[in-house]
Amino acid sequence: MSPLTIFLAKLLGLYCIIVALVMMMRKRSAVATVKALITNPPLLLLVEVLGLAGGLAMIIGHNIWSGGALPIVVTLVGWLMAIRGAGLLALSPNATMKVFEGLRYERLFYLYMGATLLLGLYLTYAGFTA
Repeated sequence: MSPLTIFLAKLLGLYCIIVALVMMMRKRSAVATVKALITNPPLLLLVEVLGLAGGLAMIIGHNIWSGGALPIVVTLVGWLMAIRGAGLLALSPNATMKVFEGLRYERLFYLYMGATLLLGLYLTYAGFTA
């Protein structure tokens, strides 16, 4: 397995675990922060551009579709980051707010954070045992 795959699995895994746990401990603050971000177009633009750049960097550096589950999952995370960044960048602020409302972020918060935590646990475990 590629050293880059292992590095990215560890990095993304630990990142997902830490973010999910901290956000779950501070749900009210996390939801309020995300809502405030969406209603702040300049800051939202910055986050979208950085997300797109991070996703593109992962795609360019790690676009591996074979070799087991771990390299594919790492590649998928990069693609999802890039697609999300580009998609949000293409939307107007009003459309972004509608997407946010449609996802029912506040209501399904623990589901989203639970999925992030599970992804992080998988990536971390797979990265450190590879």
